[in-house]
Amino acid sequence: MAKSVTNAVKEAIGILGGTFDPIHFGHLRSALDVLQQLDLQHIRLIPSARPPHRQQPLASPEQRLMMLHLAVKNNQQLVVDDRELARQGASYTVDTLLSLRQQFVDNPLYLLLGTDAFLHIQTWHRWTELLALAHIVVMQRPGEPLVMSEQLARWYQQHMGDNNDHSQVAGKIWPVVVTQLDISATAIREMVSQGKSPQFLLPDAVIQLIEQTDGYQNNG
Repeated sequence: MAKSVTNAVKEAIGILGGTFDPIHFGHLRSALDVLQQLDLQHIRLIPSARPPHRQQPLASPEQRLMMLHLAVKNNQQLVVDDRELARQGASYTVDTLLSLRQQFVDNPLYLLLGTDAFLHIQTWHRWTELLALAHIVVMQRPGEPLVMSEQLARWYQQHMGDNNDHSQVAGKIWPVVVTQLDISATAIREMVSQGKSPQFLLPDAVIQLIEQTDGYQNNG
């Protein structure tokens, strides 16, 4: 017997934030790995306007947004979302999740984090509220250790998800092993500033835009 519409589980949505300065295959492949392993409907790529925990982007918001659109133009399951660029103030993840939760009230939301970001999550603004708004996906490379503080390890184990928890809209932590692509946006910017080709590290359409706009030629 088919489930009624009222009892059906809403489609799950992934969230991947970052400066994307520039977007590269490390971002894209990891997003696709998570989408396929957790059977998500789509993943929203959200460029950060003013990241509070890292160096400010070199490319303009408009350039980074265009690079994202070019990078995902052939994949309908990767969606560009500019809500942080349209918002004033620091780009706090909790504010982004609150905005997404208002839009997708009953959908399971999965916040994708690399291991470095997850290991520093306790320094984030209102970090204890994140699991009330979304699940957290910790993206690990094959064989990568996750060396946590005692407090973080206790929180991690307490909220670990299993197959019975996918119907929940938030509240669980999911470790997912992703393809190992050791690609760095910092290294790409440095490469471009030195006149070297970053081909095969990011989509050709993004490289063409960087070349057309002389992006990163004066890499700071």
